[in-house]
Amino acid sequence: MVRSTFKVLFYLKRQSVQNGKAPIMGRITINGTISQFSCKLSVSPALWDTKANKAAGKSVMAQRINEKLENIKTNIGKHYQRICDRDSYVTAEKVKNAWLGFGDGYQLLIETFDAYLKDFEEKRAGKDRAIGTLVCYRKARNYLAAFLRYEYKVEDIPFKELKREFIERYVVYLSTVRRMLPGSIHTPIKKLKLMTYTAFKNGWITTDPFSGFRISVTYRDRRFLSESELQAVMNVRLPNYKTAIVRDIFVFCCFTGLCYADVKKLSREDIHTDERGDMWIIDQRTKTGTQFRVKLLPVAKQLVEQYSRLQLPDDKVFPVKDDNSMNMSLRHVARHAGLSFNPTTHTGRHTFATTVTLTQGVPLETVSKMLGHKHITTTQIYAKITNDKIGRDMDVLTDKIRNKFKLVF
Repeated sequence: MVRSTFKVLFYLKRQSVQNGKAPIMGRITINGTISQFSCKLSVSPALWDTKANKAAGKSVMAQRINEKLENIKTNIGKHYQRICDRDSYVTAEKVKNAWLGFGDGYQLLIETFDAYLKDFEEKRAGKDRAIGTLVCYRKARNYLAAFLRYEYKVEDIPFKELKREFIERYVVYLSTVRRMLPGSIHTPIKKLKLMTYTAFKNGWITTDPFSGFRISVTYRDRRFLSESELQAVMNVRLPNYKTAIVRDIFVFCCFTGLCYADVKKLSREDIHTDERGDMWIIDQRTKTGTQFRVKLLPVAKQLVEQYSRLQLPDDKVFPVKDDNSMNMSLRHVARHAGLSFNPTTHTGRHTFATTVTLTQGVPLETVSKMLGHKHITTTQIYAKITNDKIGRDMDVLTDKIRNKFKLVF
């Protein structure tokens, strides 16, 4: 077996001088792999011998620093030798982790996240959870890994090192470095919380760092089409039939509340006709697996009947393209219809929740069931009561109390 090239050296992080002292850093090099770490020591740059990689002089301070550095180097060497004797390969990161005390027997954050993702992909993605959910988890994992490199200069960290300060720094990182809005920050933080809960449940840590931690979540208003905008989209003459198909699918979403993933997989067996001849969509949401049921309004029913003439693979109802292509085509629809913004396929779901149902007086509980929400609070976020609805309700109230209350002057 070829002997590994192993070296440990120390240097100053001169750009981080505080109170006249710079932190002492260490660097492990093994077979071209490099891993850096903080020695948790600091010294005045004037007292540092760059060539010797240690404090200069024979002062008591210099001797103490050099003694600690020698101990660090010796201990790292011991871990390096132990790993060489045991394993078929050795890397700088592996030796550093062993020296820091979270090698064998310590559970690591990113390592645990990766194991969770692997299990999720094999057992749940595309079955009881949407593929998009897996993508969301992967993004959260990558944000966390990038944060560790940015803030701590490490590739992984043991759960025992996670404190409240770690979470607070992560929130700041997502806000300032990643420039996320408060509503978006909530998602990767929830994924981190899932990992720490897993560690707490398995006994890897004695206390959950999220205990008592709260993050204020503010949601942006969901864009939706007003009645006049929806009618404009339905009336617009489009330059080609492909764009017209996208418009028709979007309008169908506006009158059923289906999201992109659900309308894409919608087949004729998901549409049921009751004894009165009314057509219903009864299916499970791709995202959550929650059942939803929607009675087709006349416009939606007309579109189903119109596209029933097409013989599509797997008995699908509509020829749905990929999401990005749909949204690009919707930009053309918006321009021809004179809209002031570019809708996405999900705008149709918001429009159904707001303009088509709640504004017309459909109870919130009914809308929640049609949208397939697990919690009614989610429906409250999606569906905003418009001024038109408030105005009509107040007109009804005015008629009711007109003669009941009189002000005497």
